[in-house]
Amino acid sequence: MGKLNKVMLIGNFGDAIQMYHFDGGNCIGRVSLATTETYKNKEGEKVENVEWHNLTFRNKSAEIVEKYTKKGSKLYIEGRLKYRKWEDKEGIKRYSTEIHVNEFEFLTPVSTEPNKTSSSGVLKSPLRDENGNDLPF
Repeated sequence: MGKLNKVMLIGNFGDAIQMYHFDGGNCIGRVSLATTETYKNKEGEKVENVEWHNLTFRNKSAEIVEKYTKKGSKLYIEGRLKYRKWEDKEGIKRYSTEIHVNEFEFLTPVSTEPNKTSSSGVLKSPLRDENGNDLPF
């Protein structure tokens, strides 16, 4: 049997994506995504449990997400878990869990003008670039 490392989430961005550019034109974008689980406890009270997930987007995906999302944007993502280990400035070992996103879909309608909102704060459709061409997602 094969091996599987796949994560699927629907949630909202906790902030705008942070972009990091490298020599050769490559880039990555990092952002946190909040998911919420709602259930009733033994007393019948509604309880919400929010989990935060660290997402990493690469190259063109990162650029698209940067252009068409903002804090609070809702996305469906698919990716794989990655674990990182490093030492900080004081020599303390640090660990983090990330989801490297390879597929995503905007669930908040996006604007034809990047990162622009209407007076209601809702992003508008349709998905077209500055030349009026349909975007490939």
